[in-house]
Amino acid sequence: QVQLVESGGGLVQAGGSLSLFCAASGRTSRYWTMASFPQAPGKEREFVAAISWSGGTISYADSMMGRCTISRDNARGTVFLQMNSLKPEDTAVYYCAADTVQRMGTGSHFYDYWGQGTQVTVSS
Repeated sequence: QVQLVESGGGLVQAGGSLSLFCAASGRTSRYWTMASFPQAPGKEREFVAAISWSGGTISYADSMMGRCTISRDNARGTVFLQMNSLKPEDTAVYYCAADTVQRMGTGSHFYDYWGQGTQVTVSS
């Protein structure tokens, strides 16, 4: 059974930092592309970052370039998203997503499994 479990969200002031974690279970999870998609109220999920199974290929959305770092530890089945210089407009539920076909896509339709999400709130 595949499960993605996020943690690490919370309330932070503008300019602050947060680390998000996604724990993936599944026999072949180490071979999946993993990504993060925040969803703000009333909006669709938007891509912010993706990392290939080996960690050798990483992609960031322009809005997050220079402000976040995605990494993974396949031995522990965990993906990390470090976000810095947070802005109120970064407020959203952040979803972890897995693509079992390793496409590194930026659209949500490329991803097969989703976590339950973790709330990030940035106050001004």
